[in-house]
Amino acid sequence: MNRLFGTDGVRGLANTDLSPELAFKLGLYGGEIFKKTGNGEFLLGRDTRLSGQMLKSSLAAGLMAAGLNVIDLGIVSTPLVAYLVMEGNFSGGAVISASHNPYEYNGIKFFDTDGFKLTDDEEDQIQKMIDEDLVLEKNTFDKIGSLIDGEDLVHAYEAYMRSLARTSFKGLKIGVDCGNGATYKMAPEILKDLGAEVVAINTDPDGKNINASCGSTNPDLISKLVVEESCDLGFSFDGDADRLIAVDEKGRVIDGDHMLAIFAKDLMTNERLSSKRVIGTVMTNMGLDDYLRDLGMEVVRSQVGDRYVLEEMLRGKDSIGGEQSGHIIFLDYNTTGDGLATGVHLVNAILSSGEKPSVLNDMVKRYPQVLVNAHIDNKKKYSYMENDIIRREIEKIERDFGQTGRVVIRPSGTEPLVRVMIEGKDQDLIDQVAKKLAATIEDQLK
Repeated sequence: MNRLFGTDGVRGLANTDLSPELAFKLGLYGGEIFKKTGNGEFLLGRDTRLSGQMLKSSLAAGLMAAGLNVIDLGIVSTPLVAYLVMEGNFSGGAVISASHNPYEYNGIKFFDTDGFKLTDDEEDQIQKMIDEDLVLEKNTFDKIGSLIDGEDLVHAYEAYMRSLARTSFKGLKIGVDCGNGATYKMAPEILKDLGAEVVAINTDPDGKNINASCGSTNPDLISKLVVEESCDLGFSFDGDADRLIAVDEKGRVIDGDHMLAIFAKDLMTNERLSSKRVIGTVMTNMGLDDYLRDLGMEVVRSQVGDRYVLEEMLRGKDSIGGEQSGHIIFLDYNTTGDGLATGVHLVNAILSSGEKPSVLNDMVKRYPQVLVNAHIDNKKKYSYMENDIIRREIEKIERDFGQTGRVVIRPSGTEPLVRVMIEGKDQDLIDQVAKKLAATIEDQLK
């Protein structure tokens, strides 16, 4: 039995892997869990994909058949739904989106009554009911749910977003790549409301062009726009706007690691840090460790994935955490990454510092990183540490590097690959070490 739920909900090819029939069952059986908490109302949003309307109709039908009233928020970001669920007394929420993937894919992400993604146990309960095709006692006609317009709630989130700004953004020129995704209207409008001059691209979604060579996974576009339009800063969003890649006035990328440094210093300066920890992942560059160490702080690394960052933040009651990819979580404000909120917080930090974005971007001196894929039998990709030769070579590399480098081994979740990441100060050395280790893994696990 294959697990339906991945690290970020259910995802697959629309109308094939993720069909209307499956969406209905996810709503019907998921509704059995959601209706046990909250006020019986369930928030539902989607991004701009062609399949979004189809899956929304099916998911909503399942939820209403389970007895929940479904509030249709329309085209909105993932963090908007998470925030509204967290702030209200709703039974839960869902977003129909495949994030940064191309339009032919779609997904369904659920949030519980507190705005957190479902636990593995809750996901397993839903899958068990689907796999067993459990026959539920049907609600009578007077106990089914209704579909309700949620425009007022969207306006409430917009007001919240404007409230995050500490001062006017007047005088700033900001370039924005909306990726033809969920923020195609809201992001430019909010930034303009806050006083910024905005130059926006990829704001004309047609159902098929979401993330199409644009958005946060294609930062060359926003870099070019910022330079050509002489902007002070640039923002690039992915399809569901839970992540942000920024660029400075020189068109250089400010990725998640650099943003974590900027935010940590800003929060410390304004006495808003709840701990001396910043949560990253195993891919977080060691340059961030060096910078934060000088501030009396430390990087704590989780597995790759924003849900794992969040789990570690909750354990340590930490204020800030995130990934290189631009998922940044401000736990005092939301339960998930919020690209637009991250952008507002970044402008706050820049204006508060009195420095140009490029100066703040240069605070972290990055260590070179190299990633090499070892191609192996798919059945063996999780057993690399059981091989004595591979294990001893990894241990030797770690001893040789000491505090000046790292080895990160990650089996691919979808391909017959083991990814070898080496980080250190000498680019030529880490290239050689990574290739040698990948070759050893291939030879031993062929």
